[in-house]
Amino acid sequence: MTDLPVRITARSDEATGVFALELAALDGAELPPWSPGAHIDVAVGQAGVRQYSLCGEPGDRTRWRIAVLHEPDGRGGSDLLFRTAHAGAELAVSPPRNNFELESRERYVFIAGGIGITPILPMMAAARASGASWRLYYGGRTREHMAFAEHITARYPEARLLPQDAHGLLPLAEIMDENGDAAVYCCGPEPLLTAVESEGARRGVAVRTERFVPRLVDSAEDLAFEVKLADGRTLRVGARQSIVDVLESAGVPVVTSCREGTCGSCETPVLGGAIEHRDSILSAEERERGDTMMLCVSRARGDLLVLDI
Repeated sequence: MTDLPVRITARSDEATGVFALELAALDGAELPPWSPGAHIDVAVGQAGVRQYSLCGEPGDRTRWRIAVLHEPDGRGGSDLLFRTAHAGAELAVSPPRNNFELESRERYVFIAGGIGITPILPMMAAARASGASWRLYYGGRTREHMAFAEHITARYPEARLLPQDAHGLLPLAEIMDENGDAAVYCCGPEPLLTAVESEGARRGVAVRTERFVPRLVDSAEDLAFEVKLADGRTLRVGARQSIVDVLESAGVPVVTSCREGTCGSCETPVLGGAIEHRDSILSAEERERGDTMMLCVSRARGDLLVLDI
């Protein structure tokens, strides 16, 4: 949902193809609070809604900052913002949500690829403020493509910037070996996230990731199943239907935004049944518990799910 109107107060170029926007409430009031790892949904016309991490100062309630990777051949959202999001323009956004919360730890490893640096920026500041030990490993196509590079190198000696044209791909095995049992937080393109998760799984190290692009899922063999609701009704979900579509057709209100498993707005408690998780949010531990799911993309692994809705 994007029910919070804001005004763009400033726009700046932060790297090749990356621009940042500063946002303020229309009436000058304080903005809702947020914590490192949080994102907002931004309405992008016919392209729908896109999620952007807040990358400014969490303690500053007068303004928010997001950064946008302009993808001219993408799905249309970033291109619309590139053309229309200038100082003085208004945007419809959501209050902050945090599916990538920074947990209290003594040691952190932050791994970022490209625009994935945005949720990591406030995490680095929070880690420093807490006195924790941490390192950042930040990769990008070239130094010119790495947003906020000058800010990071000037402020954080703990950061290692490793552009691919000079250093190759991030040495993930070496990074994980060097940092032992430090908590790992990673955001970036899908190949990086998949590789970091694989390295973490081999070592038994907890890895937290954030995705803003839906996971690729083969739905060719999807089967129909049923969902039982709190009011006693049982609804059938067809092989080519989502749970959200079926619930809305039955008059059951569901809060949704992205409808692709990346924003977390439709997360719903599950009271019974096995879940086929297809979202880009839940951790491995949360999936193993099986007590919550994203209704827009996830499905039943059997014949029935019992939902607390």
